[in-house]
Amino acid sequence: MTIIIAGAGKVGATLAEHLADEGHSVIIIDVSGETLDHLSNQMDVMCVRGNCVSRDVLLEAGAKESGVLIAATGSDEINLLCCHIAHRVGVPYTVARVRGTEYVSDLDTLKTDLGITMLINPELTAAIEISRLLRFPSAANIDSFARGRVELVSFTVQEGDFLAGRTLASLSSKIQGLPMLVCAVERGDEVFIPNGASLIAVGDRVSIAGTPSGVHQFFKLLGRQTHRIRSAFIIGGGKIAFYLLIQLERLGMSCKVVERGAERCRELAEEFPRSLIIHGDGTDPELLTEERMASSDAFIALTNRDEDNLIISLYAHQAGVPKVVAKSSRQNYTAIARSAGVESVVSPKLATAGLILRFIRGLQNSKGTVMNALYRIAGGKAEAMEFLVSPATRNLKVPLKDLKLRKGVLIAVIVRGNKVIIPEGSTC
Repeated sequence: MTIIIAGAGKVGATLAEHLADEGHSVIIIDVSGETLDHLSNQMDVMCVRGNCVSRDVLLEAGAKESGVLIAATGSDEINLLCCHIAHRVGVPYTVARVRGTEYVSDLDTLKTDLGITMLINPELTAAIEISRLLRFPSAANIDSFARGRVELVSFTVQEGDFLAGRTLASLSSKIQGLPMLVCAVERGDEVFIPNGASLIAVGDRVSIAGTPSGVHQFFKLLGRQTHRIRSAFIIGGGKIAFYLLIQLERLGMSCKVVERGAERCRELAEEFPRSLIIHGDGTDPELLTEERMASSDAFIALTNRDEDNLIISLYAHQAGVPKVVAKSSRQNYTAIARSAGVESVVSPKLATAGLILRFIRGLQNSKGTVMNALYRIAGGKAEAMEFLVSPATRNLKVPLKDLKLRKGVLIAVIVRGNKVIIPEGSTC
């Protein structure tokens, strides 16, 4: 498929890399020749220099022959206008990144009026992911499938955990009957799909899939904290904090936000009167001590600097805050954070890329299945996807043990009607 990406920033470059690796013909439009030269040297893509809202530039990029256009520039208005013009030119599917809080209530209207297929808000996506982590603090990461009936949760194995130093087969009596399945193990730079003979070691990052109650019972068996988070301490009052406060106030959490900008503090204080908005430097240890950061149930670092987020998250972790979440746009910082004890790292860039990749794969899938969800897990080294089976899907009524699946592929859960099935070899 030919895909045009307007905007060669972090999201655009990440998407271009993944889509090119999957065999798509990718064309990138950007006004910066230097940025395009860098990308063309890094990956197998075509580049067009120009303004993406120009009809002539879109035609030069091959809009009439393209299947999808993704607008991911730094301007919401340019993204919306670019998608609208591309739709008028004849591009079948358009995707726009829209970040402004003022557009949240009008997303459906904008899609209809401008002929845009999909609108994505990275900050809202990140806020939803963080709120999910705060609802289940024992998890390092958590993704939801089948409208919340199935969860995929990752955690790091610690000394004293009952599964440390044992094979999965030897654990059958311990976890037998729980509606969950161990589906991926990350060990250093290696990720593998385990079988009964796989040995779980201290330090492994394990992903399990199952019903919410099954996952909760597993963590209870593991002896991990499952107490409800009642207070959150947030550094940075940007867009993610805005969307996060909406959700946390609905959950009844007590929130403190530290923000450097005085004007932004006033805006947040007017919008969220139930939260405490503090004007100050969130990287100042004295301020954090004065505001009793260590007594909070959760700490979330959401500044625009990944380095600051990492450092203050480590400080909060060492101060004993039970749940620490850091925002990072750089994937290599995730491993650093985890090695230092900060397990939950959220990336708006990767979350956005995952949503768009799911959309693209769903379009090109002609085998009778419809993809409903796609998440990149294990530091982006593995994927978990949900698809809907139709009468045209192959291998219906064939036991899973007889399927010729590629190595490294596991069918973890089947949802049939209202029933969640953890499959066995005889399951069809």
